[in-house]
Amino acid sequence: MIRYILLSSFISLSFALSYPELNSAWRTYKKVYGKSYNPMEDASRRIIWENNVARILKHNLEADLKLHSFKMEINHLTDKVPQEYFMMNGLRMTNRTNSSTYFLAPSNVEFPTQKDWRKEGLVTEVKNQKNCGSCWAFSVTGSLEGQHKKKSGKLVSLSEQNLVDCSENFGYAGGTMDVAFDYIKLHGIDTEESYPYLSKKQHWCYFKKEKVGATLTGYVDIPTGNEKELFKAVATVGPVSVGINAKGYGFMHYGSGIYEVDECDPRNISHAVLLVGYGSENGKDYWIVKNSWGPNWGENGYIRMARNKNNMCGIASMASYPLFKSSEKFLFFC
Repeated sequence: MIRYILLSSFISLSFALSYPELNSAWRTYKKVYGKSYNPMEDASRRIIWENNVARILKHNLEADLKLHSFKMEINHLTDKVPQEYFMMNGLRMTNRTNSSTYFLAPSNVEFPTQKDWRKEGLVTEVKNQKNCGSCWAFSVTGSLEGQHKKKSGKLVSLSEQNLVDCSENFGYAGGTMDVAFDYIKLHGIDTEESYPYLSKKQHWCYFKKEKVGATLTGYVDIPTGNEKELFKAVATVGPVSVGINAKGYGFMHYGSGIYEVDECDPRNISHAVLLVGYGSENGKDYWIVKNSWGPNWGENGYIRMARNKNNMCGIASMASYPLFKSSEKFLFFC
């Protein structure tokens, strides 16, 4: 599939001319991101990269003129075409399972105007799903890591590969958070250290019960599309797994600022991420979102997305979090 995409791109761009003055920049880009291509693919990638760089520069000039609320930047995706990038958006929209309960906000609580669970130690380092549609697994481990830390006092990195190989999802080809939560409820989930990420689905499930780092008793679904209830959950519970439309303008090359775009259909959910907080800047409300594309993407692996903008990009359309189960056995392996 990728070869077909590259060949199509090469043919369609074959008459485009590369800029010799960018030779050094292209070599530096490949060195920084560890990329190496054969001569034919190098030419195709070079043209894709130059076109994307031109779009980034144009957007940032417009941002300087206050036409956009965020900046773009060159990253490890800049030499890719959108179809390749879309393969990383592995969240599948399905009906919610019967295993969940619905969120009931606590009463008589004054919700803080800003919240960042990173500051309270509930969030592990930014991870990288690489060229794999396993975003749903990273979203699930992120929310459970937060609940585990909140209840046990220990922050443990949990295994996405365990979920890719073993849960009743589609592995690297996609999945949903609730199905993964159901799997963990039955079996638990191994630690990242004992079951490391390989960015591909293996033929066998290598789950080991003695290596379990956390489990759960159930999970809670936030009412679909309700940003107010999502706000209350993030304010009081901890990091929340959410789905978003990651195919909106500029998302692939987001660099900094508050991501707010006109066309980002909240019904077209495609990518799973982790909501770790919220805040406001210069009168603009935003969500703090942890992505799984490595720390070199966005704001050190994070994006601030517009909040209270009619559920922009569907951030409240598919939100849930686990109910943590604590036992001496699981704490022993932390």
